[in-house]
Amino acid sequence: MTEQTIVHLMRHGEVYNPDKILYGRLPGFVLSDLGHEMAAKVADTIKDRDIVEIWASPLERAQQTAAPTAEAKGLDILTDDRIIEADNVFEGERVSVGDGVLRQPKSWRYLYDPFKPSWGEPYKEVASRMKSAVDSAREAARGHEILLVSHQLPVWVSRLDFENRRLWHDPRHRQCNLASLTSLAFEGDELKAIVYTEPAADLVAKAQKGAGA
Repeated sequence: MTEQTIVHLMRHGEVYNPDKILYGRLPGFVLSDLGHEMAAKVADTIKDRDIVEIWASPLERAQQTAAPTAEAKGLDILTDDRIIEADNVFEGERVSVGDGVLRQPKSWRYLYDPFKPSWGEPYKEVASRMKSAVDSAREAARGHEILLVSHQLPVWVSRLDFENRRLWHDPRHRQCNLASLTSLAFEGDELKAIVYTEPAADLVAKAQKGAGA
């Protein structure tokens, strides 16, 4: 029988960000209390799965999200720079509609090409490094499962790439909620299925309710 391998791409949990800025790769942005709950909820959900390795982005929020599963499985967290958040020139700024940096004329020079995008790391580069990481992960965990904790944009672009869909997209339509799993199921080296789940959906709903309050 052909070896079956599953690579789980997980988005980190909720981040403590009271000023609502685009934190990107900035240091010091860690999980909120609810974010820690999300990470623990996912760990409890997948602790009995055949996960043999856990990799995480070097950013604190990804490392913290990976920690409960690593503890439950008795595994070390391996840091992989290829699954880090996408670079963005607006890091540290508010980008919400109406009161953010995008209203400032000095920012407009970065907005000329939404298909690349011109304000950050090109989607093609994100997809390339994520594919490299997934290929390495599949090789490292052949016949088993592996968890990679990353960030929304890299996970979503990776999915679009594996589904042979265009990489440019409306961020509001990403299917990649907090602490979600995008699971890539391979037979040998061939991708057979992509399954999306939200083990912490109840906590995500709580976070969204709080954001709207």
